[in-house]
Amino acid sequence: MKIALLGAGRIGRLHARLLSSTPGVDELVIADAVPERAAEAAAEVGARAAPALDAALNEADAVVIAAATTAHAELIRASIGRGKPTFCEKPLADDISATIDVAAAIERSGVPFQLGFQRRFDGGYREARRMIESGELGTLYNFHLAGHDPEPPHEGYIPQSGGLFRDFSIHDFDVIRWLTGVEVDEVYADGGVRGFPVFAKYGDVDTAVATLRMADGSFGVLTIARHDPLGYDIRAELFGSKDSISVGLGPRTPIRSVEPGVPPQAGPAWPHFLDRFNEAYAAEFVTFVRVAAGELPSPCTARDGVQALRIAEAATRSLHEHRPVRLDEIPG
Repeated sequence: MKIALLGAGRIGRLHARLLSSTPGVDELVIADAVPERAAEAAAEVGARAAPALDAALNEADAVVIAAATTAHAELIRASIGRGKPTFCEKPLADDISATIDVAAAIERSGVPFQLGFQRRFDGGYREARRMIESGELGTLYNFHLAGHDPEPPHEGYIPQSGGLFRDFSIHDFDVIRWLTGVEVDEVYADGGVRGFPVFAKYGDVDTAVATLRMADGSFGVLTIARHDPLGYDIRAELFGSKDSISVGLGPRTPIRSVEPGVPPQAGPAWPHFLDRFNEAYAAEFVTFVRVAAGELPSPCTARDGVQALRIAEAATRSLHEHRPVRLDEIPG
């Protein structure tokens, strides 16, 4: 199978490396809006650079989109318009209305499509989901999701990110739906600027919390921060009637106990999400090749992208309006 990778920035280069060693990928062609960047990425992995995005699209059997968020909707439409099985990093588009429109176009086309929520392919999250589905956790009482980046993004990224909940927390919003099989009913969120005044310049926050009321009556709390001095911290803690479990708790978790006699952290913290989820990204592409070949249904659909963004929209509205927001207030 010949794969066209569209986008050769930071995440695109990771995807180039992974796709070049993914079983079933016979040829990789890379294109970028900046041709020199595509040439550099191709040289790093022994792939071929295309002179333009259209050229790569036309010759590919399937397409992986890793371009800037603002280009996702247009590139998805171009790819499915050619009947090419398509993988796209989250999000589908840069606002809820466009996201709904793109999802509808994908569904009408019937073209195989997979959205990039890599946590669904992480071993820890998959085991947590198995325990919930099997009943080993019992009745889910509540959960805590932690998302703390080691460093804030550069200033140029902030105004185009969509805000903390749409940019960062959307992964948490997707994975909690996937873990529990339950939809979010209501969100109450709050936040502020605790360490980096540049976020206030763009009406954003660097620290936030959100409380989620789930459709089955369980509750969740999400904590988010743009800065963690110890490293990248992504955890899910789930508390049930039979067991309590955590995803992301281990020797590389950037949190330490101050209880007397408790040993210190055993290893260096994860420096970045690319390191923490490298294996998950690799597994994601193994699955996509099979989706593109018609062997599997998509494990992460365009509709999943709409639902995750609806929760992010509700959290963002709650933050700005200082009130609980029900999901039925958000189109979708």
